Amino acid sequence: MKYEADSPEAYINQLPTERKEVISKLRKTILKSLPIGFKEQMSYGMLGYVVPHSIYPNGYHCDPKLPLPFINLASQKNFIALYHSGIYADQKLYDWFVAEYPKHCKRKLDMGKSCIRFKSMDDIPYELIATLTKKVSVKDWITLYEKNTKPKK
Repeated sequence: MKYEADSPEAYINQLPTERKEVISKLRKTILKSLPIGFKEQMSYGMLGYVVPHSIYPNGYHCDPKLPLPFINLASQKNFIALYHSGIYADQKLYDWFVAEYPKHCKRKLDMGKSCIRFKSMDDIPYELIATLTKKVSVKDWITLYEKNTKPKK
């Protein structure tokens, strides 16, 4: 679902009660674990965690006016979505997450290339999300991003 909001707080305030609690807890988990340099902002109508232009002036290659995205968090119609660009860009990180997930959650992992979907609000692996968030520094993310977006010679 798309919510019109100009701040993370405004976004959360629009959510149904059961979603507010979960998104708020995920937000707190991410903010507490986010490496130095990433910045929280609204991004694509979701909570976003980005590399600001002050650190990476080139911005996002699809639209350089936008900062480099890293993580997004959204309340969708049938689930809560956590989009993690590092999982999409780094097979080793993806494999680690897929192997760790069953150790933290009773339910089967529901995941796309970068999207982790939580349909059950009572079985979200907050500790695993914290660890995942800590695993990629701003410097590492920029290096990985450039490696994956620069034309191959």
